[in-house]
Amino acid sequence: MAEEERALLGSGSGGDGGGSSPGPLRALPAVCDPRRLPHRLLVLALMCFLGFGSYFCYDNPAALQTQVQRDMKVNTAQFMALYACIGGESLAVAQNTYAVSWFKGKELNLVFGLQLSMARIGSTVNMNIMGWIYSRVRDLVGYTGPTTLGLTLMIGGITCLFSLGCALTLAYLDKRAEKLLCKEQGKTGEVIKLTDVKDFSLSLWLIFVICVCYYAAVFPFIGLGKVFFIEKFKFSSEEASAINSIVYIISAPMSPVFGFLVDKVGKNIIWVLCAVVTTLASHIMLAFTFWNPWIAMCLLGVAYSLLACALWPMVAFVVPEHQLGTAYGFMQSIQNLGLAIIAIAAGMILDTRGYLFLEVFFSACVCLSLIAVVMLYFVNHLRGGDLNWSAKKREKLQKVAATEAEERESLRRQREDDLAKLQPKADDFSFRNKYLSKLGAQLPATYSSYSSTLAHRSVLQ
Repeated sequence: MAEEERALLGSGSGGDGGGSSPGPLRALPAVCDPRRLPHRLLVLALMCFLGFGSYFCYDNPAALQTQVQRDMKVNTAQFMALYACIGGESLAVAQNTYAVSWFKGKELNLVFGLQLSMARIGSTVNMNIMGWIYSRVRDLVGYTGPTTLGLTLMIGGITCLFSLGCALTLAYLDKRAEKLLCKEQGKTGEVIKLTDVKDFSLSLWLIFVICVCYYAAVFPFIGLGKVFFIEKFKFSSEEASAINSIVYIISAPMSPVFGFLVDKVGKNIIWVLCAVVTTLASHIMLAFTFWNPWIAMCLLGVAYSLLACALWPMVAFVVPEHQLGTAYGFMQSIQNLGLAIIAIAAGMILDTRGYLFLEVFFSACVCLSLIAVVMLYFVNHLRGGDLNWSAKKREKLQKVAATEAEERESLRRQREDDLAKLQPKADDFSFRNKYLSKLGAQLPATYSSYSSTLAHRSVLQ
């Protein structure tokens, strides 16, 4: 690491090694240099694979709803309680914070889209192979029951070991970049703490509401979707699994596309509004019509991809950088708390009222999200926020702000230099007083005290 640091800093490193800026890069290959695109692409790949195992395991209940309820002898409400035992908050927070740290101002929406794409690939693979794995384990064991279910879930859990390897590698590269680029954690003097929550803006709270209400109508629905399509539309088990996973199948390739589009166009709130309205239309179609459900599910997949790419990066626009970890952590926590409560409530509604009331319930959640989006639009407009600026306007204003910051810093340094020039030197002032004393001149008391003060300062320096 020491050799890498010297190679990276090059001629920019001073003899005292303190605070000098990195010099031109010569010795390190591009893939090893944290400031070069190939290295950042490597980090991005690790970020994406970081969530693969988590989301693969997260949707295991949805892929095995029939088997879980039969083998564990639970009703729908108890089955949906499995989604309340969520342990991926810290991973998602780390993933989002890494993304902002490495790519803030550099295609951040695209990065979020790519991360979501890989997560949805994990969910899609889970939806389509866990049933097959269960069947193979059942054939091997010779019977169904908790043992067969447990072995199946254990096999699925192997994917988490792969994501763990990506997490450890990513942590090493991030620490390495921090050292090579002379980054200092907390250099702003700010400390991340839970009390930062009280400083969150109204816009951020509205983003939280949109997040909770929207995802409450997506993940719990997919968790119950397989049996829904079997009972209402008379699909076979394989057809139900396929249509239930179409949201994730569409999301995998579309998320990077939408991320790139939002980066180029801007207008994040408008994109979120379109996504919420499309999702509402999808749930209404599933609730009140017998139209081919592939139409509604494809719309839901497109809307889900668009919302994730436009919503999550907005946090970085309304929160100071030192509070990003707190903001994303809080957002992830309340999202999962909301999902836990909604999942259990959805199971209870299904057990007592049926699928029609369940779809009405999901539609109501989306309506709350829609109201929050409209409120966010007006709050942002009244406060002159940048959440709905075009990409060109945001880039232009960011350049202006950077230029103004440089001018203020230059002016501050110039003032410090001017003050330093006006201040008399202690040695010259003391020498003049000693010369006047030898000539017998009477020095004012203020001169004597000022001289002694300057002499004392020169000793301390």
